[in-house]
Amino acid sequence: MECTIVQGDIAEQSADALVNAAGTSLRMGSGVAGALRRGAGEAINEDAMDAGPIDLGAVAVTDAYDLEAEYVIHAAAMPHYGDGQATAESIRDATRNALERADELGCRSIVVPALGCGVAGFDLVDGAEIIAEEIDAYDPDALEDVRLIAYSDAEYDAMRTAAGE
Repeated sequence: MECTIVQGDIAEQSADALVNAAGTSLRMGSGVAGALRRGAGEAINEDAMDAGPIDLGAVAVTDAYDLEAEYVIHAAAMPHYGDGQATAESIRDATRNALERADELGCRSIVVPALGCGVAGFDLVDGAEIIAEEIDAYDPDALEDVRLIAYSDAEYDAMRTAAGE
């Protein structure tokens, strides 16, 4: 399985599955979720909300609608309760569960953002290291192409550092 780091808007990526940095309610607000909602159309938010709430670290799947993907995997790295902050465990679980679900769906390619590192407040470098560790440890059945996506220059640099590039 090849893992690369790319920079850009996740809603403009083409892959079998795009991962949404979700909260447990699955309401698609700002950041990654907002970009995916704008690209897919409002129906994706309705589908996501119908699938929620889910447990912290769990995932839910919706159609990708107008995005260049088959599926959006909503990975709940942040709680929509308490302090709303992601943890190392929630990022690790959400990443692993997103990879497993993509594999179960027969996806060959997936794009993963910095789960839990935006509004959920987790340190970007530490979060990227956890995500990279989970990707590196994962033994896929179908997945061949995993792309970590960064939106900003700072996010891109942090992901490259975390991945040892």
